[in-house]
Amino acid sequence: MSGVWIFRPDGVFGPQVGSHQSESSYDGGQGSSSRRKVLVHLPTGQVVSSYSSLEQILMGLGWERYYGSNSNLLQFHKQSSIDLISLPREFSKFNSVYMYDIVVKIPNIFHVRDM
Repeated sequence: MSGVWIFRPDGVFGPQVGSHQSESSYDGGQGSSSRRKVLVHLPTGQVVSSYSSLEQILMGLGWERYYGSNSNLLQFHKQSSIDLISLPREFSKFNSVYMYDIVVKIPNIFHVRDM
């Protein structure tokens, strides 16, 4: 897509529709028409509902915790890869941007669905 893209602090991004669109008209994806996204572990069909369950799945796939210098992030890496999964330390801030990052880095194991 061409044009101007807007990147917001909450991780939501998209093309700017017009110059009349203001930041105040943006509802942060919390409007009545938006649905909550969930990360689904495809082999079991279960929704990832906590970091402990996600960490257990990732460790089973060969990912390890990465203890870097940033204490605000929970990070995982795989020795045979250059990929690094970075997540906010609080699960309540785990949103679709982080979910899609996991899906891209671990295809065919996870899927993002509307709840």
